[in-house]
Amino acid sequence: MTPDDTTAAPTSEPLEPALVEFISQARWFGGKGRAFAVTDVRVVLVRDGEPRVAIALITLAFDDGGTDVYQAPVASYAEPQDRLGHAFIAVVEGRHVYDALHDRDATHVWLQSFDEAAVAGGLTTGSGLTFHRCGEHDLDLTTHSTLFRGEQSNSSVAFGDDALMKVFRRMTPGINPDIEIHEVLTRSGTHSIAELYGWLELAPSTPGGEPLQLAMLQQFLRTASDGWELALSSARNLFAEGDLHADEVGGDFAGEAHRLGVAVSEVHEILREQFGSAPLDAAATAERMRARLAEATAVVPELAPHTAHLEDVFARVADASGDVQRVHGDLHLGQTLRTSLGWKLVDFEGEPAKPLAERRLSDSPWRDVAGMLRSFDYAAKSVVKDMHSHEEPSSQIAYRAKEWLQRNRAAFLEGYVERRVARGESVLTAAEQAVIDAYEADKAVYEVIYEARNRPTWVDIPLQAIDRIGAQS
Repeated sequence: MTPDDTTAAPTSEPLEPALVEFISQARWFGGKGRAFAVTDVRVVLVRDGEPRVAIALITLAFDDGGTDVYQAPVASYAEPQDRLGHAFIAVVEGRHVYDALHDRDATHVWLQSFDEAAVAGGLTTGSGLTFHRCGEHDLDLTTHSTLFRGEQSNSSVAFGDDALMKVFRRMTPGINPDIEIHEVLTRSGTHSIAELYGWLELAPSTPGGEPLQLAMLQQFLRTASDGWELALSSARNLFAEGDLHADEVGGDFAGEAHRLGVAVSEVHEILREQFGSAPLDAAATAERMRARLAEATAVVPELAPHTAHLEDVFARVADASGDVQRVHGDLHLGQTLRTSLGWKLVDFEGEPAKPLAERRLSDSPWRDVAGMLRSFDYAAKSVVKDMHSHEEPSSQIAYRAKEWLQRNRAAFLEGYVERRVARGESVLTAAEQAVIDAYEADKAVYEVIYEARNRPTWVDIPLQAIDRIGAQS
């Protein structure tokens, strides 16, 4: 696995089983449970020396069909490194190869390259890698890196309190929306995101091909609080109080929900200004929702009694008007951070399961709104589940959950329309509410499939929501 500046290195027999084991055990590997073989390893040099730092692009062929390419940053040494024993991959051609994201000496190479790119207006290596910079932030080169634990689809490395590098694991040629949208929002000057500092890109391997965007460097919001955890804490505080209502509890979340709505609205306005918009094809949107419902009902028969409600909700979209534009695409409380300066939206990559090109398509901004509304529902209901895992919740707890949910949904929507109301435009119209209902119901249908496959005892959360949404329509 010796990197060079032009072509892929041949895969040797000792390396293949080591890579299969390494990838199979990685949290970011999306093919767990599927047998595969390593069919190609392309190694791209980041920087020579000791350590020798490179990026391995590993092609996997699955026994049940299909191929994927995964990125594995690697660092190799002439001598074994005891401190990196937990990150060991293999010995290849006499060099000891490790997962580079565990190696502070290796990750510093990325940071140093981004810093050099700021001076040079971009840094391109002989191997086709280009380090791009955005904004005027001066990187702190005195920091050391820390690899985040527990991430699923990607990997993140923090450089002290200064910057965060997200490494994309599953590779698809083309523009990554997380980089594309962050760059536009950063240049707009908004404070509702973590600023983009730069990104790493590999030139196309064939003429006319698309680049591979490998990683992005952004502002590290170390002291920020996770929006999902804040919402859960608020719900727990309410449920612990026997006689107080949601607006009387110290952990009332409505003010934060309102401010979050304002932040989402601001981001949507900037995306509309920068990327443009087009008329919503309401009939096609309704048809896609009906098709997803039919597919979901075939997988989860429990949905069948709810189809009449859902068909009615989706039918109301067919005559709706409005626009589509670039949106977040996978917005929920877990994609938000609360800082001392306000709310920040993160992870504009879209739904990871969707193809890259599809994640860059325009959609109604009400999809993001609906995703957040579903997240409020999950926050309240998950606390109830935790408190009553072996018994039915009391009527009082059920009432409290409904009260918390209604209060925070209303506050978020009020915040979302606040900017346009201030301009003299209308609050939510009945037609817009119908579109929100449809997108929320569509999201709940997706949740039913997810819960049926992963947490069957939670499937009642989206099913109950479907009944409620249907009753509103």
